[in-house]
Amino acid sequence: VYYVPSGSMERTRRLGDRVLVDKVSHRLGDVERGDIVVFDGSTSWDAPSASGVPSTSEGSEYIKRVIGLPGDRVRCCDSDGRLVVNGSPLDEPYLYPGDVASVDPFDIRVADGMLWVMGDHRSESADSRAHIGDPGGGGVPVDSVVGKAVAVLWPWSERGTL
Repeated sequence: VYYVPSGSMERTRRLGDRVLVDKVSHRLGDVERGDIVVFDGSTSWDAPSASGVPSTSEGSEYIKRVIGLPGDRVRCCDSDGRLVVNGSPLDEPYLYPGDVASVDPFDIRVADGMLWVMGDHRSESADSRAHIGDPGGGGVPVDSVVGKAVAVLWPWSERGTL
């Protein structure tokens, strides 16, 4: 069970929610675009930057949505304000109401063995975009994925699968 520590996944999950994380199935199969994953950022996002200080002061486990897979080209944005993955606009019904795909433009190629992840509440999420200048170019190593978020356990009134 994983505690959601911030509002970066709002609309889908809120601060304080408890989600069940499947730590087995992602080891047997591939992580897919759209999956919500928990990962250990201690070797990527929390690693010391060029200045010698960690990129973030939060804990080392994060929950984000997979947007780009190894080898994908992800860019922001098309003329309608949508993310584009491998030349196709991404439909994102999970975005927080009023948020846009990204305020800051970017155009990246996801490195081998890495994932590009973003929060659903983009204006409140320090996600891959915030780590573009870090080693790994903002990506998260696939091997750092702890598991896929599969169900909401708390609050009880919202329990169900993700």
